[in-house]
Amino acid sequence: MDEYVKRQLSSVPGHIGFYYKNLVTGETDGSRQTELFQAASVIKLPILAAILLEEREHPGVLQERLLVRDGDKVPGCGALQHISGTQAYDIESLCKLMITISDNTATNVLIRRFGIEFLNERFRVLGLQETKIFRFLFDTEAARQGKENLCQPKEIGSLLEEIYHGRCVSANASERMRAMLSQQQINHKIPSLLPPTVRVEHKTGEDEGITNDVGILYGREPCVLVLVSNETDVPAFEQVIRTVSLHYTRV
Repeated sequence: MDEYVKRQLSSVPGHIGFYYKNLVTGETDGSRQTELFQAASVIKLPILAAILLEEREHPGVLQERLLVRDGDKVPGCGALQHISGTQAYDIESLCKLMITISDNTATNVLIRRFGIEFLNERFRVLGLQETKIFRFLFDTEAARQGKENLCQPKEIGSLLEEIYHGRCVSANASERMRAMLSQQQINHKIPSLLPPTVRVEHKTGEDEGITNDVGILYGREPCVLVLVSNETDVPAFEQVIRTVSLHYTRV
C-alpha cells in the first residue's frame, strides 16, 4: 500500500475504506475495499446508473414526469424541499438534481417510482453484488430497525471505471453520467486542493459520523478514487480526502 496514503488513513479514527485504480496502467491500491460501509448519498450514483439502464431497455423513461408533493419533501441537501406545493418534474431532471446538488427529495421520489427491490436487481445487473439500497433517505423508522444503504468501495470503483470507459449501460449513458458528475456542486472534498485544470467527476455522501467522496480524477494519469468512512472524525477525514486526492493527481 502507498506509504503516504497509509499514513493519512491511519491518522483518523473509525471504519475507513479506500480504493484506487490508475486507469492508464491498471495499478490498484486499497484498504478495506471489499468491506461494507454506510453509503449515505453515494448510493445515488448506482441509482442513477440503474435508471439509465431502465432507459436503455425502455426508451422514454427519462421523459416521464413525476409529481413531487409536500409530503415527499425531506431535509438535508437539495432544492425541492424549498419549493411549495405540488410540482411535476421529468425523471431526467430529478436525476440531475439527485447528483449535482444531492437532492434528497428528488432521490426519494425516484426510489418510490422504481422501487427498492427493482433498484437492487438493477444493481446486480450492473455488477454490484454487495452495494444495496434498503430504505428511503431520512426514513428514521427504517434506520431504527438497522436498515442502512450500503456500498462496497471496490464495487463503486469498478462502476466508476466502467463509466470512464463508456461501458456502464452504454457509451451514451456513461457520457450522461460523466456530465452529471462533472457538474457536482458539493466540492469541499476531492476537488478542494486540486488545481482548476484537473477535471473531477464525483459524488459525495454525508451523515452523522460519515463522510464519503468517490470519483474519477483527471490528473497526470486518470484514476478512480473511492474514500468512505463510518464512525469517523468528519472534519479530519475530509482533510485526508483532500490530501490523498492531491497526491494521486501528482502520481
